[in-house]
Amino acid sequence: MKNIAIIGSGSWGVALGIHLAKLGNKVKIWSYAQEEADLINNERKCMFLPNITIPDGIICTLSYEEAIKDTDFILHVTPSKFTRNTLKQYKEFVTNQPIVICSKGFEKDTLSTLAEVVKDELTDAKVAVLSGPSHAEEVSIGSPTLMVAASEDNEIVTMLQDTFMCETMRIYTTNDVKGVETGGALKNILAFCGGIAIEIGLGDNAFAALITRGLVEISRLGMAMGGNKETFYGLTGLGDLLVTCYSEHSRNRKAGKLIGAGKSIEETKKEVGMVIESIDNIDVAYELGQKYNVDLPIINTVYDILYNGLNPNEAVKILMTRDKKPE
Repeated sequence: MKNIAIIGSGSWGVALGIHLAKLGNKVKIWSYAQEEADLINNERKCMFLPNITIPDGIICTLSYEEAIKDTDFILHVTPSKFTRNTLKQYKEFVTNQPIVICSKGFEKDTLSTLAEVVKDELTDAKVAVLSGPSHAEEVSIGSPTLMVAASEDNEIVTMLQDTFMCETMRIYTTNDVKGVETGGALKNILAFCGGIAIEIGLGDNAFAALITRGLVEISRLGMAMGGNKETFYGLTGLGDLLVTCYSEHSRNRKAGKLIGAGKSIEETKKEVGMVIESIDNIDVAYELGQKYNVDLPIINTVYDILYNGLNPNEAVKILMTRDKKPE
């Protein structure tokens, strides 16, 4: 049995807490909102998972110190754009606990991965990443799920494997932190593109091509940033890409459908009602492609849709009439 801190009371943080509590661990969730904490503590409910009852063994607090004190490790589950600021607020309470990044995205200002942000703020921190095809809605009800724990420290990934694994969750391990993080961040953008494709009626042929060629772009950029090619064809690359592109649970896919229907970015954010990592990271991916001189035709085109007013149907024509190339 472990004592575990979860920083973030959204659907994913609560789903991970439910899984861990069911295995007999004690979980303390930090929330920024009194309303969310009261709902968890008093009614055993999460506003983002309305059909779930939260088990005993979970408490929610607005105090970083209370959440982190005497814990064995910390799961960081805030949106990517809040990662550094949140770390700044709780790093004084971290002793020697590993910090496990469970969010997916980049830091916009620095183009850093989230693990790099942690190391920048806490130089001596033990850092890991937990990622893979894993919707909160399914993890919270115990649907079979496979994920990957990544760290340069083998003891940490073994500990995470031992803590999380059961008959409903299988954990693999890797040392390729950069590959796991970039795959998880970039797949959201492709799911957003998938939503646009569905909304404008492109069909199954185009959708399959989008996923396949999108994976090529993910692996190109991820390898340029230091990831291993094999990682992008595993659970945290191809696996996560598939579940996010195909699932109705995917807020990134839903956001793409709304943009495809002609909604503005602000209208889309309001209707989805939760953080949309794809929209927050499309400009970052575009800049990373420029930085590493990597050809990213799909990502560059969706950037033009969002920020340069390119019509989605015109975007399809641009992609389909690119210069002839071997696969």
